[in-house]
Amino acid sequence: MTTTEAAQAIKLTERINRIEPSATMAVVAEADKLRSQGADVVDFGAGEPHFATPQHIKDAAIAAIQANFTKYTAVAGTAELRDAIVQRHAEDFASEYRRDEVIASTGGKNALFNAIQVLVDHGDEVILPVPYWVSFKDIIRYAGGTPVLVETDESRNFELTAEMVLRKVTPRTKAIILNSPSNPSGAVMKPEDMAQIIRMAHERGIWIVSDECYVYLNYTDRNFSIGALREYRDRMVILGSFSKTYAMTGWRLGYALAPTAVVSAMAKLQSQSTSNPTSIAQKAAVAALKGPQQCVEDMRREYIKLRDHVVNGLRAIPGIRCTLPQGAFYVYPNVSALFGRSGVRSAADVAGKLLREAFVAAVPGEGFGTKEHIRISYATSMGELDRGLERMKNFFAAL
Repeated sequence: MTTTEAAQAIKLTERINRIEPSATMAVVAEADKLRSQGADVVDFGAGEPHFATPQHIKDAAIAAIQANFTKYTAVAGTAELRDAIVQRHAEDFASEYRRDEVIASTGGKNALFNAIQVLVDHGDEVILPVPYWVSFKDIIRYAGGTPVLVETDESRNFELTAEMVLRKVTPRTKAIILNSPSNPSGAVMKPEDMAQIIRMAHERGIWIVSDECYVYLNYTDRNFSIGALREYRDRMVILGSFSKTYAMTGWRLGYALAPTAVVSAMAKLQSQSTSNPTSIAQKAAVAALKGPQQCVEDMRREYIKLRDHVVNGLRAIPGIRCTLPQGAFYVYPNVSALFGRSGVRSAADVAGKLLREAFVAAVPGEGFGTKEHIRISYATSMGELDRGLERMKNFFAAL
C-alpha cells in the first residue's frame, strides 16, 4: 500500500479536515528542502527576527537552569511572570489588569488558539479583515466558527474602519479579530478607528480579539494597545508574544490578557493540552520584561531602515507595486502585473517560480486571503536584502 493509499484508508476527524497546513510553514519546508540539495536560498519567507536574543535574557535562562528551575509551574505561568506582564503592559500602554487576568502560553499562537476555542462555538461568526495572518481563518474553522471576511483596499494602505466592520455584523457575530500592526501587510490601524470598532462591538456584546504580536514594531508616532480602553475590557482579549519584541521565536512564549472567566477557561484547556510554558523560558521572559528596554527600540529602528530599503528596491522593479508598511517587518507587494507571463497565473505561481528558479523564498498571498500579492519578510541583513532584490529584479525581467 502506498503512502497516499494508506492516508485515504484512514478516517480522520471532520475538524482536522476543516483546516489547511500553514502557508508560511510550507514555504519554509520547501526552502529547507532546496538548501539540503545544495541550493543557496535567500529566505524572505519566515517571519522571524534576525537579531539574537538579547544577552541579559539569555543569562536569565542560564541562571534558571543552574538554579534547577526546571520543574512544572502553575499552568497559567508563574506569579512572577504574570505580574511582570501586567506591569510592563500597564507602563507601556496604560492598561489595568490583575494577575488573574493574564495567562502565559507556549507562544502567542497557542494563546490565540486557546482564546478562540473557549469563545467561539459551532455556528458562530468571526469577523476577519483581509489580508489576514494565515492561522486566523483555520483556528476559527477548527473551533467550528465561520470566518466572515472584510476586504480592505490596497490603495488605502489596507485601512480598516468601523463602518467596514459594521457592514459584516449579523446576529451570529461572536467576535472580531484585529491585528495591528498587521501580518502580512504591515498596516497599522489608527487608534480612533480601533476605538470606534471596540465601542461598536461592546454595544452589541461582541468580543474583540486583538493580536498585538507586533505592537512594539510600530513605525508611526502613535503606539497603541486596545488595553488603554479600560472601560471595554470585559469584552476584550489581548494577545501578546515575546517572539518578535525580544527576538525570542524559539523560546515559545506568549500571553493573553482577558477577563478572569476567559483566562480561567483558557487555563482549563491549557491544563489538558500543553500544561505550563517552559519554566526556563518564563524566567527569561521576566528578565525581558523587567530589564532594559533599549534593545526593543534598537531593533525597531533597524527594522525601519530595512523597510525603507526593501520598499525602494521593490518599487524599482518594473511591474511591482508596494505600499509602505507602518509596522511589523513585512512588505506585501502586488505582483499581478506579472500574471500572464511564462505561464504565471497567480501569486502562488510567482512565489513558486521565484523559489524554484531564483532561489528566493516568499509566501504567496493566497495564504493571507488575497490573490495578487506575495509576502516578503525583511527581518534579515541589508546584504541579504540586496541579494534577494537583485535576484528578483533579474527573475521578473526574464519572465
